[in-house]
Amino acid sequence: MPTLIVLRHAKAVEGIGLADIDRPLAGRGRRDAAATGAWLRENDLVPDLVLCSTAVRTRETLEGLALDSPVEFEPGIYDNHVDNLLSLIQAVDDDVERLLLVGHNPSMHELVHDLTGGAPDSFPTCALAVIDLPGPWSQTWPGSGTLTLHRTPKG
Repeated sequence: MPTLIVLRHAKAVEGIGLADIDRPLAGRGRRDAAATGAWLRENDLVPDLVLCSTAVRTRETLEGLALDSPVEFEPGIYDNHVDNLLSLIQAVDDDVERLLLVGHNPSMHELVHDLTGGAPDSFPTCALAVIDLPGPWSQTWPGSGTLTLHRTPKG
């Protein structure tokens, strides 16, 4: 059974004078990313593959997780459209058992809602959702997943 981990990037700086895609993590974001990486390792949720947005804040979040997993940087994740995310997930090779998707709101929150038929009320920075899927990645559709865990940096 495939497992999808949806992670919103950690807290970024406000970015005055920076293009949105170039905003780096704030100090809190770096701490939250490191704690989330430790939590993933402690809970045996290290992914077989990571699909990550090309934005600086998502790349820095991924770096802070300190996971030893193959990574593919996908520009389409930054576009923040849930349909693009679903297409990327459906194209994942069936050899991948656990996939981590690192991206942005509102699409991360929408994806969790669409796949599971429900979602937490909010999906703050560095929030993650673990979703079990019943079949191969290619058969991932709205309503096909089960939300098994939701975690935020604050608990």
